[in-house]
Amino acid sequence: MEILWGLVALVLIGYVVVSLVRRRRGVVGLVPADHPDAADPATYGFVRTEELDIRMPGPDQDLLDVLDVVQHTQDYRAAQQLLAGTETRGEPRWQRVQAFAGAAALELQQRPGGVSETPGGQWLRVWRTEAPKDAGGAAVHAEFLVQQAWRTSSPGTDDFRIIMEEARDACGQAALLSPDDPVPYIVELSVARGLRYSQAEFEQLWLNILDRDPAHMGAHLAALHYWCEKWHGSRELAYAFAESAAARAPRGSLLAAMPLFAVFEHLPEVNLVRSFYQSEVVTKAVHGALFAVHAARPDDPMLAHVRHLLLFFLVRSERWSEAMSQLVHVDGHVGALPWTLSPDPAGEFAMHRAMTVAGYEANGGSPATMPH
Repeated sequence: MEILWGLVALVLIGYVVVSLVRRRRGVVGLVPADHPDAADPATYGFVRTEELDIRMPGPDQDLLDVLDVVQHTQDYRAAQQLLAGTETRGEPRWQRVQAFAGAAALELQQRPGGVSETPGGQWLRVWRTEAPKDAGGAAVHAEFLVQQAWRTSSPGTDDFRIIMEEARDACGQAALLSPDDPVPYIVELSVARGLRYSQAEFEQLWLNILDRDPAHMGAHLAALHYWCEKWHGSRELAYAFAESAAARAPRGSLLAAMPLFAVFEHLPEVNLVRSFYQSEVVTKAVHGALFAVHAARPDDPMLAHVRHLLLFFLVRSERWSEAMSQLVHVDGHVGALPWTLSPDPAGEFAMHRAMTVAGYEANGGSPATMPH
């Protein structure tokens, strides 16, 4: 986080970000929550901070219902049935595999088990034992191992390498059970990053994905990490990967938003230049993402991911009306970048939401003029 934004976050401990509406000047300021000029996000019908869902970027009621059943009963069969009925190609299967694996990993973290206690996530172990040939269970297990490696150990350590090598084997088993399914290979993209695959090895893995689902947005986002400067590539390689994906994106594909994710991955650690978010590279990437959102199908499962990142950039660019347009579509769910990088995703989202309302009202907006 840049210094200036970090200071804003500190201020928010004691204050709510609200607008001191000065209509003639369009100034956005900070005032106490009980100030008569305080802008209240609740007046726009937004979800209370403590009720924001941090599990997913947007609604998937079937997944939520099944997660509730599995975690309440510790019976994996509802999850097995949902994945069996989810097409192998497309975004939903990948997102659901991630969600089931994440739920099991979180359960295990909360209940590691002991002499008299069953460890959390036991339903996944039972799933693999009772249905070893089930492709869905194999994919969830592989993703579970990947998440465990990143959650419980550090890259470069023996523990991390051991878990990641087990995950790589699990990816291979899952791929054999469902040869046309890109998900096992998408899971392996994270393994490739953790185990430092050579670029030639990574590109071969990437070809396996392109052969199965060349426009898979989730796969492209996972692959982008490998090419980033902080991992095994560079800013130039990451930008080239993202721009190439955007250039070959079919009509209506959210791949046109890939450059914005590349920009996000290379934001400066410290930014003292107010105009950075109005720079040409940021503006161009934002416009590409806005175009992608406008052209995408309303039911595209990845649409919420792009809207969340757009909200982040539009707030920092002080493009309040456009930020509000994204906010009304994603409010309620915050399981997406950039919020998930924070120890408090709901709080981070709520901060940007409050700033959006503040800026919107400071420039003449109100609930009556709210975009839909």
